[in-house]
Amino acid sequence: MNFELDRKFDQGEESILEYFDLSNAERVNLQQTKVNIDLPQWMIRALDREASRLSVARQNDG
Repeated sequence: MNFELDRKFDQGEESILEYFDLSNAERVNLQQTKVNIDLPQWMIRALDREASRLSVARQNDG
């Protein structure tokens, strides 16, 4: 079963959610931590373009 599920997922054949019981699904470890990092300017520009494409702020809180 696992091999078949992996194959279907990898090949994008169908939604695999039908194979899972989502009635008890939980999201864990969602606490956010703020970090400061130094990135090259080209990467900041790329992040800004992607944020614009997604209509979100670069410093989006969620």
